[in-house]
Amino acid sequence: MTIHPNEIDTYLEKEAGLGKSFDVGVRKLIIADEPLHLYFVNGLCESRFIIELIESLLAIEKRRKETTAELVKNHLVNQSVEEVTDQTKLPLFLLSGLVIIAVPAGLFAVDVRSYPGRQPEEPDTEKVVRGSRDGYVENIIVNTALTRRRIRNGQLRFEMMKAGTVSQIDVAVAYIEGTANPELVKNIKTEIQKIDVDGVPMADKTIEEFLVKQRYNPFPLVRYTERPDIGAAHLLEGHVLLFTDTSPAVLIMPATYLQHLQHAEEYRELPAAGTFIRMLRFVGVWLSLFLLPLWFLFAEHPDMLPKALSFIGPNEKTNIPLAVQILIADVGIEWLRIAAIHTPQPLSTAMGLVAAVMIGQIAIDTGLFVPEVILYTALAAIGTFSTPSYELGIANKMVRLILILAVVFFGPAGFVIATTLVLLFLVRLRPFGTPYLWPLIPFDAKSLGTILIRKQAPEQSGIPEINRAPSD
Repeated sequence: MTIHPNEIDTYLEKEAGLGKSFDVGVRKLIIADEPLHLYFVNGLCESRFIIELIESLLAIEKRRKETTAELVKNHLVNQSVEEVTDQTKLPLFLLSGLVIIAVPAGLFAVDVRSYPGRQPEEPDTEKVVRGSRDGYVENIIVNTALTRRRIRNGQLRFEMMKAGTVSQIDVAVAYIEGTANPELVKNIKTEIQKIDVDGVPMADKTIEEFLVKQRYNPFPLVRYTERPDIGAAHLLEGHVLLFTDTSPAVLIMPATYLQHLQHAEEYRELPAAGTFIRMLRFVGVWLSLFLLPLWFLFAEHPDMLPKALSFIGPNEKTNIPLAVQILIADVGIEWLRIAAIHTPQPLSTAMGLVAAVMIGQIAIDTGLFVPEVILYTALAAIGTFSTPSYELGIANKMVRLILILAVVFFGPAGFVIATTLVLLFLVRLRPFGTPYLWPLIPFDAKSLGTILIRKQAPEQSGIPEINRAPSD
């Protein structure tokens, strides 16, 4: 392809903002009596790499006088050099951080990207007492490297795709060929190709909504993780991972309800200790769902309790109805959580003490709230915070409020009907064709035992039955 670099200048001025955007630059050289233009974006590649590139190009004139595409290409010492035959790809290459070299004999894209970002560190929401301290970051190249470091297998695939007709953000579909269900991989890639929006500013979350189309369903149908060890473990089990550039969160697909309750800490302890921690977590999650609705139900209908449990219920009376107290306390804790997110770190501890201790104590001392409401609301909140999946914790809180309102308006029948409707709703969910309540529905005793009990590594079965391809 013969094209003058000045023509590339004109094209990139129109398509990439050359000369208008301050960060899009060009360095014009004369190499072997021929014009050479080098295009780059400040901030997406380090200056020292560009300087080294220019030095290697200037050396051409010192050694030889021929000016051919092969001569330029052979003098580029970078590990990734691509000859560009389609001029329309230049804006995307340039704005992705590649350096474009234009000579009359051809065009080259040199990968010297160095995106700004932080170093891998342990995620705040997935901490462990013992284990690796690295975590995914906002750079897709770093994230795939952290994963491949743990799975050094030639069948591990990272298929790069683009999302957003304007933003053109990088998305990588990761799976182990021969382990993951090929139909699942195909469906995920097809759905990504169908994404027809200008951009995906919320990165992984936007792509998730295009993939699962769950509308107003509060339950998470994919699992998020920022830990490379969790990502690698799920790949080995036949799951598919979705990496999105600019996001440290990786999507795991498919994901069932019970899989959202697993945590890396359980696998860093002895099997007995891991099982104990897992059981405590399960109990905490169930309490976060049913403790408040059941306590309120029995407090309003003490005749349903056996004599041995007749102590359940408030011992004091206040002017505020019990249902209103529970709703205010439960929603108040949610306000506290939201405020903690937006409060600077040095002030969050003081805010927590003021809200949790002073307000709660004053509410009891003034007779507005009974102590039992504060106690059971706090226990339910602790159960919510013990849920490994942040998204599932919020969904469970929404279900808890629905159950409380059902008891308020319809009594015992309302609790039974609301619980049944929630279970039926969960049974109907099939993210990526996987039953959401598996291995409870459909029942799989072996897989259920693996989820409930932390088994030793030699006893762990490889690929879960639900992830196997139909021919396996």
